[in-house]
Amino acid sequence: MRIVIGSDHAGFSLKKSCVDFLKKHEKYEVLDIGVFNENPSNYPLIANKAVAKIEEGLCDCGILICGTGIGMSITANRHKGIRAALCYNELTAYLSRAHNDANVLVMGGRVITEEDAFKLIKIFIETPFEHGRHIERLNLIDC
Repeated sequence: MRIVIGSDHAGFSLKKSCVDFLKKHEKYEVLDIGVFNENPSNYPLIANKAVAKIEEGLCDCGILICGTGIGMSITANRHKGIRAALCYNELTAYLSRAHNDANVLVMGGRVITEEDAFKLIKIFIETPFEHGRHIERLNLIDC
């Protein structure tokens, strides 16, 4: 599975830990698109760059991290076919995949612990989409 990951300065520390976590698993190919330090940066530039990798078919899914996750979510969801889910606990991560077929996990670097982030990533990546009644709803999103 090819995963693109990006953050702004507020999410840099958590992103770095998440990259290390993902690289421990041989089945994941990780594309880190930045930022690479805590200097002030603009989250929309990173979000747009990350979702472009999914739109181009170069990555299967993405992980975005900013201070709260809100800005990254708003930006990523402006792209047709991108379903970015701001997740903050195990249930939201599970349902974002099972019911919404989310293809981008968004987290807040200032509001979530490293341990919780790892749990959310694992759930997000391993949870399959349930299809069924949820397909009609997804079709209504991309109108």
